[in-house]
Amino acid sequence: MATIQERKGKDGKPSYRASIRLKAHPPVSATFARKTDAKRWAARFEEEIKNGRYFKSAEAKKHTINDLIKRYEEEVLPIRPKNSPNYKIHLRWWKEKIGDYFLADVSTAMIVECRDKLKREMTNKGTPKSPATVNRYMTTLSHLFNVSIREWEWMEFNPLSRIKKLKESRGRVRFLDEAERDKLLEACQASSNPLFYPFVILAITTGMRYGEVTNIQWKDVDFERRRILLHETKNDERRAAPLVGLAHELLKKLSKVRRLDNPYVFPGNEEGRPVYMRDAWNDALAKSEIKDFRFHDLRHTTASYLAMNGATLAEIAEVLGHKTLAMVKRYAHLSETHTTNVVERMASKFLG
Repeated sequence: MATIQERKGKDGKPSYRASIRLKAHPPVSATFARKTDAKRWAARFEEEIKNGRYFKSAEAKKHTINDLIKRYEEEVLPIRPKNSPNYKIHLRWWKEKIGDYFLADVSTAMIVECRDKLKREMTNKGTPKSPATVNRYMTTLSHLFNVSIREWEWMEFNPLSRIKKLKESRGRVRFLDEAERDKLLEACQASSNPLFYPFVILAITTGMRYGEVTNIQWKDVDFERRRILLHETKNDERRAAPLVGLAHELLKKLSKVRRLDNPYVFPGNEEGRPVYMRDAWNDALAKSEIKDFRFHDLRHTTASYLAMNGATLAEIAEVLGHKTLAMVKRYAHLSETHTTNVVERMASKFLG
């Protein structure tokens, strides 16, 4: 609690020293000419400490954002290699904007102001940054602060904790229709790279991401149980992808002519490295004349085909490796027939 002490100067004029002592907080004090000012300061200061707006730690007054980013890049990013490139881009931006500020001076209002500037910045395509991109920048900074709080004790409050994420779009649902699928697969079969056709078939069958397909090693392929074990996934959890149908047949054939100097199912030209398929992919798109389609959209194609074939959202999430249903709700409209049939069977059985 705060205490106010009156003191007399040599000239006889009074001054008022406000002191604050709170449990687990170092004492702070300030002197004022008027008692009302001392009381007002003490009340405001106590409120800021209780609400976490005042970084009382001496470390927060000694270290800048630049110091924090430097340590983060040295100690944290090396153990997060998957997201490291994006994190570095984000951190470089924050360093330019607020790098010279001491941690004790960073406020929620300051971060919001930076966020609003980021929203107005243009991408290489000449369009404003999307809400999803802005949210990723904010998430990186938030993780930076959380590490400094939990592990290094440089801060005691994350100024981003009160900032809501920007509302993002529902997500892209672009998948191959029947005609596009036939054209694309025909172009894949005609590719100069004999691995490209099975590469794409496997991606469509399993819904794997590009990086997941390229990193498959033969030791992870179980032909007997018809599955592929994925060790490196986006959410850092292992999962098993089904190996069925044409994908199973094509990988069986590849297994009979596998290279002994390379552990990957889709080996690259360099020894011990996976294949690079971006050029083959771009060539196939050009030959099939398919517009506005990315490799990641093959994953949407898998999910869409599953939904249209009656799979539940939970089943789609399991195939794609999503922890929650939030990411697969975008495909719900494609399974309306399946949902209608389920409700119809229920109504017929219980309501006549």
